[in-house]
Amino acid sequence: METSNKHKWAFIINPVAGNGHSLIVEQELNKQLKERNIDTKIVKTQHTGHAKQLAKELALQDFTHIIAVGGDGTLNEMASALIDYPQCTIGLIPAGTGNDFAQIPGLSTHFEQKDWDVFFEANTHPIDVGRCNGNLFFNGMGLGFDAQVAAENYSEPGEVKRGGKGKYIWHILKNLLFFKEAKMKITANSEQKEALCFLNTISIGRRFAGDFYLTPTAYADDGLLDVCMVSKLNLFERLSILLKVPKGEHVSHAKVHYYQTEKIIIDVDKKSAYHLDGELFFDTHFEIDILPAKIKFIYNPKGNHYFLNTKK
Repeated sequence: METSNKHKWAFIINPVAGNGHSLIVEQELNKQLKERNIDTKIVKTQHTGHAKQLAKELALQDFTHIIAVGGDGTLNEMASALIDYPQCTIGLIPAGTGNDFAQIPGLSTHFEQKDWDVFFEANTHPIDVGRCNGNLFFNGMGLGFDAQVAAENYSEPGEVKRGGKGKYIWHILKNLLFFKEAKMKITANSEQKEALCFLNTISIGRRFAGDFYLTPTAYADDGLLDVCMVSKLNLFERLSILLKVPKGEHVSHAKVHYYQTEKIIIDVDKKSAYHLDGELFFDTHFEIDILPAKIKFIYNPKGNHYFLNTKK
């Protein structure tokens, strides 16, 4: 079993992704590389931001296929660094906690042999990239309720609390009870309005926190951001919508405003938490736009990917 040697592969492993699950994935990766007789370079991150540094170094060393082994945060760092290296093909072997991005290119979150086989075929497709205040996101960003959940998922800047999926559920439940909506001024599609918002999710992909399809009709190659804005809710409405989100059925609720745009500007009165692919930031002014077909990504043409302009 061999893979074409015209590709020069490199892998960036985050050893703490998925509470160490990435190290288990690394063992299988080494087996797959050996079976395919692939000469590669494997490097490991040592701190927050290291994946970005390593990715640039690998691009300058003429690696053609640079792959993240980790979660959405690892991918964000790596892909952000490679945005200006169009000669590089980007890929992901999911090994994080939520692995939300993996659904975009149709990847399994737990690779079996058939997934490895498809992955090393290295089929590629261009993917849109989102941008907020100059920082990039590849799955989505959130401002409001989901950002507060992300904020409570950090013990200090760049350090994620341990605890797996259970910690997401706990923070979600707590904020369902106590989260207070903020007034937001929103400009999109030549219209401006003010509203008390429970959340604003702006995305390339569909899924967040493992099970929540906040933007269930998004495609990652249509050149548009999908926006799910939820107005102020009482407790009953919060619970009702939460139960509908896993199946994407919340979009028909009267308090949910779902639309697409190429650009959106949001202003809030005080510095507020927001997340990009789960990574936390704070600001009062948000300029968000889309960079169409900006990266070349390995995908599964037979999987349930979220692309419009390709055939399975």
